[in-house]
Amino acid sequence: MTFKSAWILGSTSTTAQAIIRELARQGCLRFHLIARDTERNQAFSEELSTQNDLINITTEHVDLGNISSTPIDPPSSFDLYLITAGCMGNADLARVNSTQAQLITQVNYTGLIPWLTAIVSEDRIRQPGALWIFSSVAADRGRPSNYHYGAAKAGLTRFCEGLLLRCQGHPFSIRILKAGFITSPMTDGKAPPLLCTAPEKIAKDLLRKPQRRGIEYIPWWWDPVMKLIRRLPAPLASKL
Repeated sequence: MTFKSAWILGSTSTTAQAIIRELARQGCLRFHLIARDTERNQAFSEELSTQNDLINITTEHVDLGNISSTPIDPPSSFDLYLITAGCMGNADLARVNSTQAQLITQVNYTGLIPWLTAIVSEDRIRQPGALWIFSSVAADRGRPSNYHYGAAKAGLTRFCEGLLLRCQGHPFSIRILKAGFITSPMTDGKAPPLLCTAPEKIAKDLLRKPQRRGIEYIPWWWDPVMKLIRRLPAPLASKL
């Protein structure tokens, strides 16, 4: 499978940009980049264009934290739909502030539902293509340190698992990526460096087998780690 066009929601994330660069290196020539930060999105678009003047790039501003920021029409046909959008939020504030709690849920889960619904239409799943969506290992078990984020990612995972099963037998594939810590501003100071993986490695690993579908952990070794964490007794889990 070779992707010649890609639609990206969350295009200013370090992970998305690493994947976009790898896609461009492999010959993808059409990108639609969607992000909240218009200036950073435009700067990245211009950087990409200077590296390859054959690439066709369009940009769009969307703020998932704004409940009215929903698509009116389904996105036009792309080979790959990539969703990396999300935020950790302020977990301490979310415990006592319902606005912050709702923001975390909106950006990581409910705000994505209109986009996913628009992408995975009856017409689209009958054609070859792929949707890759980033969830998180935080979805696997509730933790006292970030349960708002984990719950939102768990909801997203279950919703996309339903989409995955709906697409069985169709050429359109769904790939749910349960990511561990990826080196980025989002994890800076919040994750042990030894457990962080460079976004460039993630990009190369994903595009090495672009035809894959289903639920997978990235990097792969988070699978056994999370199996262990899911089996921890409550007194130990409460310290995570």
